[in-house]
Amino acid sequence: MNTTVVRMTYVGGPTALLEWGGLRLLTDPTFDPSGTIYTTPSYSLRKTMDPAVGPDALGPFDAILLSHDHHFDNLDHSGRTLVTRTRPVFTTVAGAPRLGGGAIGLVPWQSLEIGAPNGRVLTITGTPARHGPAHADRGPVTGFVLSFQDDPGNAIYLSGDTVWYEGVREVSQRFSIRMAVLFMGAARVPAVGDWPLTFTASEGVETARAFSDATIIPVHYEGWDHFSESRTEIARTFEEAGLSHRLRWLPAGSPTDVAITPAASGSRRS
Repeated sequence: MNTTVVRMTYVGGPTALLEWGGLRLLTDPTFDPSGTIYTTPSYSLRKTMDPAVGPDALGPFDAILLSHDHHFDNLDHSGRTLVTRTRPVFTTVAGAPRLGGGAIGLVPWQSLEIGAPNGRVLTITGTPARHGPAHADRGPVTGFVLSFQDDPGNAIYLSGDTVWYEGVREVSQRFSIRMAVLFMGAARVPAVGDWPLTFTASEGVETARAFSDATIIPVHYEGWDHFSESRTEIARTFEEAGLSHRLRWLPAGSPTDVAITPAASGSRRS
């Protein structure tokens, strides 16, 4: 079995830089300062933490992986400016026309390829996501699976804003996921009442059990005042489930190497 290393720099909220196989991929860019308020017709969002590092300090990006464009906690004002300067941007089919400039929308299970150094090819696959309860979904979101064609047993899953449901389970059945970056925090807004819009801690445990070979990296659990569960709740719930050893917390602003090893089969699931 070959071990591969992914370097991640956690910026805050849903934003992180992944450096893998010579590629630099940025997730859901949010770089506005703490205290910024975003008003919508039905509620307001408030950012409560500064980004740990700015986009200029992170350097250039080969692509942006944007789970959705219509919520400020996933694409804020600074992030939107960055998106206009960076291509390709992979996102939802609904969001791509709004972003313009050649943004690429992916339907669930659709795959596209980008070249990497040394002739390698990274496959980016859109995955299902449901942003809240079935009766009050907050609009289309995509997750992503990343895998190199010459090493499919080392796949990475980025959940995007989703709750635990059958679409997430299907990802675990289709791919050999070795690292799962979960958007957690149990986000709640008045327009939906007490229904969570992102993974709760208990749903994170359920997801970890489904992705039984994966290191679990929580993101999007801090930095905004509509999160209802913090790192403390997540850590406690995983500990009670006997799964603390599966969690990997990323220090904000510091590049961190995460080693992942393929499952014994070393191949994608069917």
